[in-house]
Amino acid sequence: MTSDRVCLFSIQKFSIHDGPGIRTSLFFKGCPLRCQWCSNPESFEAGVQADLDERLAGKWYSYDEVLQACLSDLVFYEESGGGVTLTGGEVLAQPQAAEAILKLLKANGIHTALETTGFAAAEVFDQVIAHADLLLYDMKHYDDAKHKAGTGVGNGLILQNLKRVIESGKDVLVRVPVIPGYNDSLEDARGFAGLLLSLGLMRVQLLPFHQFGSQKYETLGLDYAYAGAKSLHKEDLSAYQDVFTQSGIDCFF
Repeated sequence: MTSDRVCLFSIQKFSIHDGPGIRTSLFFKGCPLRCQWCSNPESFEAGVQADLDERLAGKWYSYDEVLQACLSDLVFYEESGGGVTLTGGEVLAQPQAAEAILKLLKANGIHTALETTGFAAAEVFDQVIAHADLLLYDMKHYDDAKHKAGTGVGNGLILQNLKRVIESGKDVLVRVPVIPGYNDSLEDARGFAGLLLSLGLMRVQLLPFHQFGSQKYETLGLDYAYAGAKSLHKEDLSAYQDVFTQSGIDCFF
């Protein structure tokens, strides 16, 4: 690995779901979590890998190649109030690359968002997110043991980083993937709402479970814990959403 490259598994243009306006989403390879419902299992392993059909997942790019890909859509960012979102995988698994790309984007006047699980050493976390305008913070579970059961890691470090970044005044949006049988009960909604209120957070985005990535597990030769599970939709989560709104939290999809 050289010091001026980043491994991505996708550069997605015209994204409208990961931050304001029209965006380019950069999907980073590598993740320390193993969320059983993950829709991007090709992000688990660092570096380029081949699936069972000998197709490659991931590609190395120079920082300038990434910048030029983003700059090609500058007019759309400017017209829509959009920008570039770094996502994954876990962006903080490639901290040097993430920081360098964020700096390049900011130097070119582009709004930056970073989606993260928050699972990174404090010094790494602080150094990278300092260059992001918006932090999209994925919260899988409020309970440490259940978080570990579903993702392979506890939530202690994640909550420590979240508390610290809130105190810093950074623009943070917590996003909760609502997963059947894992965190989709009204009791779970109350648990999340209580945690958000304790942190002083008054808005949350719900991400209903879907099956968009299910076929990837087969091509990668991986078992998928949620095979056959029913996708969730907004209308399935109205009572779940109500728990947040009744607590005074702006809850949206």
